[in-house]
Amino acid sequence: MSKKPELARGDNVAIAIQPGVGIGFARDTDQWFVQTPDPLALLTELNDQTAPRWVWWDRSTATQIAQARVPIDRCWDVATVHRLIFGGWKTSVGEVWASLNGLPLDPLPRMGQLGLLDMPDDNGDRDSPIQPDGHLRPEWISGGSQTSVERLASWASLVLRAMRLQQPMLDALPDPDRAHSTARSESAAELLCAEMTTGGLPIDEEEALRLIGEFAGPRAASALDEERIREERDEEVLVHLTPRQPVNLRNPAEVKAMLRRQGHELPDTRAWRLEQLGDTDPLIPALLRWRKAERISTTYGYGWLDEHVRDGRLRGGWASSDGAAGRMTASAGLHNLPAAMRSLVKAEDGYVFVRADLGQIEPRVLASVSGDAALIAATLGDDLYEPIAARLGVTRDIAKVAVLGAMYGATTGESAHALAGLNKNYPVAMGLLEEAAEAGRKNQDVFTSGGRRVRMSSTTPGDGDLDRAVAAAAARGRYARNAIVQGSAAEFFKVWAITVRRRGRALAAEVVLCLHDELLVHARVEHASEVAALVADAIGEAAHYWSPDPNVRFSADVSVIKHWSEAK
Repeated sequence: MSKKPELARGDNVAIAIQPGVGIGFARDTDQWFVQTPDPLALLTELNDQTAPRWVWWDRSTATQIAQARVPIDRCWDVATVHRLIFGGWKTSVGEVWASLNGLPLDPLPRMGQLGLLDMPDDNGDRDSPIQPDGHLRPEWISGGSQTSVERLASWASLVLRAMRLQQPMLDALPDPDRAHSTARSESAAELLCAEMTTGGLPIDEEEALRLIGEFAGPRAASALDEERIREERDEEVLVHLTPRQPVNLRNPAEVKAMLRRQGHELPDTRAWRLEQLGDTDPLIPALLRWRKAERISTTYGYGWLDEHVRDGRLRGGWASSDGAAGRMTASAGLHNLPAAMRSLVKAEDGYVFVRADLGQIEPRVLASVSGDAALIAATLGDDLYEPIAARLGVTRDIAKVAVLGAMYGATTGESAHALAGLNKNYPVAMGLLEEAAEAGRKNQDVFTSGGRRVRMSSTTPGDGDLDRAVAAAAARGRYARNAIVQGSAAEFFKVWAITVRRRGRALAAEVVLCLHDELLVHARVEHASEVAALVADAIGEAAHYWSPDPNVRFSADVSVIKHWSEAK
């Protein structure tokens, strides 16, 4: 029956919400509901009073909470924790339940399927969310759980069962305390992603139109006009050809052949390689300008602006895990916005951005997760690479390339000699990387420091080609070696981001961008100094919470800016 729950801070309380209907709760062995047209207002009230750990199925609930601006910090997102335990990116409530209960995933029950197992039994079994075969009923997943408060309570009870099935799986990992901690922080990061998706990134629409026009030309009035603009853009490159001939500049093979005819024999046509040619031929800078204009026209043009900008905010979808090592990812070009267009990202009137970029994060994370005393000592300075260079007897640039090469699996070039020095001077860290690489070569999954499973999908050719098999194994080894560092760095970054989110709420500071190792926080002008200090202090708090070794020093470059393009 309907009642107002009495909750405590230490409780795990599962919820299922449907505006206009109510909210279902489950805690321990109890389940109940409250019928209310505004369940999110009730949730806000309960959260303010006791702030238990709220448990829900997936992003759909996080989105509801983000849209209602419920200030939740403590949560458990079952689907997010599933990705942590099982690896991968995309999942569904049905897949999560089946995996937790050892049920076959292929095929999962779908709406519209007919069969004996779908027929109700004499006890009205279709009122249960679980089929006789143990799978969740697809009609409950697709909305049947929200048709009444009684069903919402049953659905919440099932969420709590799912969480309890996940907990022993986390206990089975090498460091269960860290795994549980990661489950909590990853869930909060998914809620942050829902908030960034809902809130968007502040931009200057007039500046966006100016930049697009500068690079891509005026907005086309018709398809014919668009084709004319494309031809004019191509002509700025083709005019430099001797003799003049037609070339499809959007075909890399034709561009490479064009350059060969002009006397430029190149293995590929990557921008950095073309830039090395400088101004030796007017064709080269014209081609580089064309590429920038083409990319902005096709990816960040007027259509992009029309589709993704509303109410002065660039709105793309954010996710807390990219499915590989667990880095945050975003749609609508948010993660790949060209540097030339960053001036369109502008704080609103009366606001500024507090921008922070973690310094040398991956080698510092490697020091932390490996426990290599010599590498930990190198993190104590502002520049980690200087003491490494001194220890190896090489220049700083070579030391940097060697460290990055070790993490990415590069064993050739100028860092090859220094790599031997790394193995000698930092054997614990290098040993951890090699252990991961060997697991990858054997097609074994690897795990981040926080317990995230990184899947190794076999790419071994089935035709018995030994050379191809060796190459595929080597590629998996390189991937695995980097994944354990990149994935652990992503976990640290997310702990930092949710710490800033939680502490910044009192100053109305809003995290609006999480780009690899960079945070952008939207803050009122009068709070800029406080928010900048908060962001910097949050690094130490995040390190205390996350870092396996308390002696590793993490740092960030923090600045207050109006446009994103002002960031160094």
